[in-house]
Amino acid sequence: MIQRSPFTLMCTFAVAAMFLLTGCEPKHHDLTTGSKNGGATPTGSMEMKSDAVANDVDDGRPVIACFGDSLTAGLGVDVDNSYPADLQRELDKAGYRYRVVNMGISGDTTKDALARIDRVLAMKPAITVVEFGGNDGLRGVPVANSRQNLDDILGRLTHTGTQVALAGITLPPQYSAPYIQQFNETYTVLSKKYSVPLLPFVLQDVYGVPGSIQADGIHPTAQGCKQVAKNVFTLIHPMLKK
Repeated sequence: MIQRSPFTLMCTFAVAAMFLLTGCEPKHHDLTTGSKNGGATPTGSMEMKSDAVANDVDDGRPVIACFGDSLTAGLGVDVDNSYPADLQRELDKAGYRYRVVNMGISGDTTKDALARIDRVLAMKPAITVVEFGGNDGLRGVPVANSRQNLDDILGRLTHTGTQVALAGITLPPQYSAPYIQQFNETYTVLSKKYSVPLLPFVLQDVYGVPGSIQADGIHPTAQGCKQVAKNVFTLIHPMLKK
């Protein structure tokens, strides 16, 4: 199999997303007209709203909260095939006693995430994986707004003592170069500010792999979700305790 660099994979994702937004309207997507905020071209939402909370029954194990949008919720696959479900299996196989809770809601922006952060804090998670930003970018939300929301989210989480890991995404090349650069830099800037580990591209080793992406060109298949789980497992591994 040809090995692809993270940069190449990010570019591949961007091209796929560009086709999605400028071509036909696929299943599972609620494409709406957006604005040109931040120098972006007219855009839409990449996801419809759907709550995919799973494994939320307290059994005494420390909680890993997977806090995100449709890439976390598992849009287009069964909840049992979402990346948090696969992460649970990875942890169990490796002998780690944690309970993974899927706190993904498809269509959520960073503003939506901030509005429901108390639900995450109420679980007192040992680890929280934060995966947001894609919907902000596709809608052309000013980067300063998204960055402030993510800043507030990370600030509130780290203040409670939960260990935080950050998972990023990128944007199609049809957006202005300054907007894309600032968008991508958000994850790096906040990762450094809060000293939290960063996975720059959550779909690394998913794009470019046959059978790993759904027909919409954005969301992972069940096969792809398994790889996302492996990516996140590697990201949080230094935080895990047996």
